[in-house]
Amino acid sequence: MESVALLIILVVLIMLGAPVGFTMILIPVVYILITDAAPMILIPSQMFSAIDSVPLTAIPFFMLTGELMTSATITDRLVDLSQRIIGRMRGSMAQANVLVSMFFAGMNGSVVADTATVGSLLVPGMKKAGYPPEFAAAITAVSSTIGGIIPPSIMMIVLANAGGISVGALFAGGIIPGLMIGALLMVINYIIARRNNFERSDEPFSLTGIAVAGYKSSFALLIPIVLVGSVVFGIAGVVEAGALTATIALFVGLFIYRTITWGNCKSAFVRAFRNSAMVFIIIAASGPFSWLLTSLGAIGQLEEWLLGYTYNPLIFALVLVLFICLLGMVMDSAANIIVVGPVLVDVMVQAGYADVQAALVVVVGFLIGSVTPPVGVAFFTAGAIAEVRLEKVAIAMLPYLAALFVLLFVLIVIPDITMYLPRVLGFAG
Repeated sequence: MESVALLIILVVLIMLGAPVGFTMILIPVVYILITDAAPMILIPSQMFSAIDSVPLTAIPFFMLTGELMTSATITDRLVDLSQRIIGRMRGSMAQANVLVSMFFAGMNGSVVADTATVGSLLVPGMKKAGYPPEFAAAITAVSSTIGGIIPPSIMMIVLANAGGISVGALFAGGIIPGLMIGALLMVINYIIARRNNFERSDEPFSLTGIAVAGYKSSFALLIPIVLVGSVVFGIAGVVEAGALTATIALFVGLFIYRTITWGNCKSAFVRAFRNSAMVFIIIAASGPFSWLLTSLGAIGQLEEWLLGYTYNPLIFALVLVLFICLLGMVMDSAANIIVVGPVLVDVMVQAGYADVQAALVVVVGFLIGSVTPPVGVAFFTAGAIAEVRLEKVAIAMLPYLAALFVLLFVLIVIPDITMYLPRVLGFAG
């Protein structure tokens, strides 16, 4: 009962707007003060242990790469390329929104960065073209989940570090699910666009136009190829790859596109390290909070409860999806992946799933949770950009969220979707 009460307190505080990291540190501190269950030195010790890992130092480099690309107006070139590829398809701006998120995902690895960058570029234009603002916000938020699934992915690095899983294997395994999510969102876009007679671009599909836009974006597209390729093929570790691609992004912006000034370069560094600090605070806070849940027996009870459904793989998959969905609705996705993620991976491994598949299911599921009301951060960000009431955005997202959770169920019951590329590349037997 103690663990349930603490989780309820955590959820209530987060929903009231308390910072996630601060809340996760405060609860074990207060518990120790009241019960004297452990020496207070345990709190900083657990916090340090949670972040004492070399692979986590890749996170600031990924953040910096995304900020430099935004400062270099590289994303503008990706928008142009996406619109050229879509052509005169009905709902072309909505389709381009998804395609830009897929391109941007290969360079940043952050759902929030994807939402903020793509949203600020496309949402105003979508509203001007006649799209309902709630629809523009919904597709921007939902498509941003691809930013944490198509590699590189910050949350994959965090979960791989916690579970001792190969980052390269997770990067390889995330490619197909990320592409499937993009394709699924575009199919739903097309159905909604046809039903509502949304706009279509004046520019027809043209291979020449795509070639020209692709050439202008070629250096930008080089970044994810270098980053993901070097990690997946074992040429460099994730930290070295992150540093290399951040350097490439800086060089391209300064000397090739010449759109980065030293002034906005400084601003990019400040934003990147500020956002990285926010992630590291949550990771550090997960140490004492996870200790508390373990000491109260909550982790063991959760594992026992979930393993009770393994007698039927379909029922187990359904329960797991519903549990991830429910948790994603009331807790921050980063906190879910850091605190609950390793537990769910361990449960799935005990149930006979490969650790890579289990980790990818957890990452995909909780990243979908980052857009689910009422606490999804991408949900709030997109609504603020579109200047629309959040309940309208929530209604507009329903068909997308339903489809994404069905896809999550499919990822559990069909292992080859996540395991094919890791096997081909030698990460799994």
